[in-house]
Amino acid sequence: MGLVEGAVRAAGVSPGASPPLESARPGRILVTGFEPFDGHALNVSWEVARALDERVLASTSSGQTAQIAAVRLPCRFGACITELAGTLSRIRPTHVLCLGQAEGRPDITVERVALNLRDARIADNAGYAPIDEPVVDGGPYAYPSGLPVRGLTSHLRREGYPVSVSNSAGTFVCNDLFYGLMHAIQNTALVGGFIHLPILPSQRRLAAARSESRDDAPHGFDAATPALALDVQVAAIEAALKWLMRSLDPEAVDVA
Repeated sequence: MGLVEGAVRAAGVSPGASPPLESARPGRILVTGFEPFDGHALNVSWEVARALDERVLASTSSGQTAQIAAVRLPCRFGACITELAGTLSRIRPTHVLCLGQAEGRPDITVERVALNLRDARIADNAGYAPIDEPVVDGGPYAYPSGLPVRGLTSHLRREGYPVSVSNSAGTFVCNDLFYGLMHAIQNTALVGGFIHLPILPSQRRLAAARSESRDDAPHGFDAATPALALDVQVAAIEAALKWLMRSLDPEAVDVA
């Protein structure tokens, strides 16, 4: 059974453990972002991911390098997991970092756990708004992140970035992708997880422009909604990837 079939199972087609991954190609890091949703003209997760696309990280002592590949995924339940499946099969990375947008959060948040739950208060970009549905029929209720959440958060905070641990990735499409990823890569050597990003200053909008029901932030936001500059977020995610490489390879990692 191939990787694509296994990740499609994670989209909720059928239960069961994921199959073994094909061998990872040395030096490939996958970073995903989402298309815009809920009336936004852009999505910060994709803006950060595409800024990192084709950037190379290199181990100065061992000579090993890793190139970042950025992929934009649809903000649609199930479809995001299916598209991730094909990307994993094609790229065969050693690390996967999925990014999402969390309007209203003041800092970058490293997600600790993915839930086997779809419970949407707004529709996705296909008009689908599931309530109390599983991501994977018969799958475990939750998967922990494959990232060293506390260690990564502590490192980034020492580097001066506004980062915290999150115990909830919500129950919208971000959590759907997070759970699908962890289901697909369980019992493999692939390192993966999910990080939520605050919106960009250019994305601030009045409360009247937002959907009436949101599950990622309280109501009443205005032009003072928490936001973080793009260059800061790009630097933080690059620093996260460099630290993750160090966690598996003791050699120093620098930008090539």
